[in-house]
Amino acid sequence: MKRSEKLEIIDNLTQEINSYSHFYLADVADLNAEDTSSLRRQCYSKQIKLVVVKNTLLRKALENSEKNAEELYDVLKGNTSVMFCEVGNEPAKLIKAFSKTKKKPVLKAAYVEESVYLGADQLEVLTSLKSKDELLGEIVGLLQSPIKTVLGQLQSSGNKIHGILQTLSEKE
Repeated sequence: MKRSEKLEIIDNLTQEINSYSHFYLADVADLNAEDTSSLRRQCYSKQIKLVVVKNTLLRKALENSEKNAEELYDVLKGNTSVMFCEVGNEPAKLIKAFSKTKKKPVLKAAYVEESVYLGADQLEVLTSLKSKDELLGEIVGLLQSPIKTVLGQLQSSGNKIHGILQTLSEKE
């Protein structure tokens, strides 16, 4: 590969790293063609961009990026694939589901919301992370809860007062 080609790949990777707030590093080596194709289809359906890259080029792209990802340098050994995504826990769920039937892909590391997760043992933590939309939904639900309680109490109190007034008017 020519130097100019390498520089172009590094620039493209740097742009991808900067444009996505989440990316996962996984080992997908030893998958046969059918399994690789299936993994790529599942990634595409979940809007995950899967890129197989050389470790040296990825390291240089990480160094050039705006992200603070020095902790990831140690896992850049062997085969590495990068999964870029907009939803932080989606690749973790995909890896977990896919690895139930196959030994690969194996999570090497993840960069999610400016936090670094190292090792396959972090997969369970990553699958339980909530996406931005899920967190916003919970916050809205929590904010609505007191208002709904107050409105419910006012309505029930109004019904009680109405009942008392009606009973008093009937007695007279």
